[in-house]
Amino acid sequence: MNMGKPPETGIDVIIDKLTNSILNTISGDSFKTEVALVNSKELRKVTMKKGWKFNWRKEFNCVDREVYKLTIVESNQVIQGLASISDFGDHFYLHLVESAPFNFGRSKLYEGVPGNLFAYACKRSWDAGYQGFVAFQSKTSLINHYEATLGAVHVGNHKLVIFPHESLRLIKRYFQEETKG
Repeated sequence: MNMGKPPETGIDVIIDKLTNSILNTISGDSFKTEVALVNSKELRKVTMKKGWKFNWRKEFNCVDREVYKLTIVESNQVIQGLASISDFGDHFYLHLVESAPFNFGRSKLYEGVPGNLFAYACKRSWDAGYQGFVAFQSKTSLINHYEATLGAVHVGNHKLVIFPHESLRLIKRYFQEETKG
């Protein structure tokens, strides 16, 4: 499996909760989500000045990547999180995952955003016939966290892989009605 060129920093998002969608931390209500490609106009609101950690415009302009947004179905104009994904022909590679600024830290509004985006990458891999294989690079301090929460396997040099069994578990958690097999 060709892992591709890893990002310089590695993914450093905390998987706060594996949910069926995303959960409002105040009310406890669950909200159905959808994932779609982000467009250039939407990225005007996604800036470091507005609290985002990464330069998503730069990521969006990489020809080998697609940037996806996670939104609540009833409120699809508000981006809850973003993920940058590449198709390597036998697996998908997650370059970056980030929750919206209002969805991280102690005062986050919604839980489940990062898990939802990882599950989406697994679903894309499964749907493409890659058996759900997803690879990514992690910050050193989060390798054990991704092993425990996502079932990812550390294959060396900060690289992790989500193998078919764990991939299917994540897909079923987030995309129950769409999963076959």
